[in-house]
Amino acid sequence: MMLFNPLWLAFAIPGLLLGLYARFKLSSAYGRYSRVGVASGMSGAEAAREILDQAGLQDVPVEEIGGHLTDHYDPSKRALFLSSENFRGRSLAAVGVSAHECGHALQQQAAYAPMKLRMAIVPATQFASHAYSLIFMGSVFALWLLHITPALFTRLIWICIALFAVTTLFQIVTLPVEFDASRRAQLQLVRLGIVQNQESGAVRQVLNAAALTYVAGMVSAVLNLLYLLTLARNRN
Repeated sequence: MMLFNPLWLAFAIPGLLLGLYARFKLSSAYGRYSRVGVASGMSGAEAAREILDQAGLQDVPVEEIGGHLTDHYDPSKRALFLSSENFRGRSLAAVGVSAHECGHALQQQAAYAPMKLRMAIVPATQFASHAYSLIFMGSVFALWLLHITPALFTRLIWICIALFAVTTLFQIVTLPVEFDASRRAQLQLVRLGIVQNQESGAVRQVLNAAALTYVAGMVSAVLNLLYLLTLARNRN
């Protein structure tokens, strides 16, 4: 239904366009500043290690992983993972991304409330995401092939709404977590002398571009939820 109902386009296109724009901005900013060396000469791994050590987080390992922009902090393992290009890179982009992931470790250390909330709803989000896909597609096929009653279809859509609301909440909670991690990263980079004041603007551009991808994800989720609500109400 979501794939064939023309009404879906009105909700999907804005999120799709914003997502494409966000990916373009990230690719542009990261590509530009991954070619600009950081004055301190530090690699992403060295910058991350310095930030963590200065915060008393010597027990948090910094490990290298494959892939492009696969950098992340795993709060369950209390470990930081950097893609090879950022682990080894000595660019403004590399230290900026690495510092951002350190920001999540600092959040966990400080018991930052939005991060604690995001961690708490991860299991529910994973379940809701899988269950939503199965129930939504199953209800569409049941409506077309089994000719279930509109009333039953509407009840199934309301179940989908409840499930998708969980994933939408996760996207909303993610925003302050990501923006705060970037804020912490920029403060530590300058405070520790990893980047100079005149370099901080470039780092900010990379981190802001990355944050825009999370904004796009949140907008897309909210619009899809509104579509489901409209679909359910139109069938009442």
